[in-house]
Amino acid sequence: MLALTIPGRGQFTIHHLVLDFNGTIAFGGELVPGVAERITLLSKDVEIHVITADTNGSVAGECSGLPVNVHVLRSDDHTAEKGKFVRNLDGVICMGNGANDEAMFEAAEIAVAITGREGCATATLLKSDIVIENINDALDLLLNPKRLIATMRK
Repeated sequence: MLALTIPGRGQFTIHHLVLDFNGTIAFGGELVPGVAERITLLSKDVEIHVITADTNGSVAGECSGLPVNVHVLRSDDHTAEKGKFVRNLDGVICMGNGANDEAMFEAAEIAVAITGREGCATATLLKSDIVIENINDALDLLLNPKRLIATMRK
């Protein structure tokens, strides 16, 4: 569990980290260097979920051995499916970049948009609490929560 008190926003008890795969923690279907190590560290405090359409068919191999739950989207409406997935969890920080992350961002307590090399869908960006360029810096916000608090305080 990650307990956060953010001035002007309140208290957050985070139990889950939900990560989009392609464009967020992976590029071209391969994990971004440094992500695996950060996920391993964060798994001591939160349960980690990777949710993806698995465009490149690589999520199982790339996440093998990592302390994550992988959820491959199966419906015809990935946006709704991601939103429902997050609504069924309690205390969520999510990270993503795609248009299908919009409902997930609405449902989470804290949503982090990753602009990265693939960019970020505008609708998703507008639903975010924080915008950050790369996933490793975003994960570092959770490893060093004072950074997250400093960014989100009002």
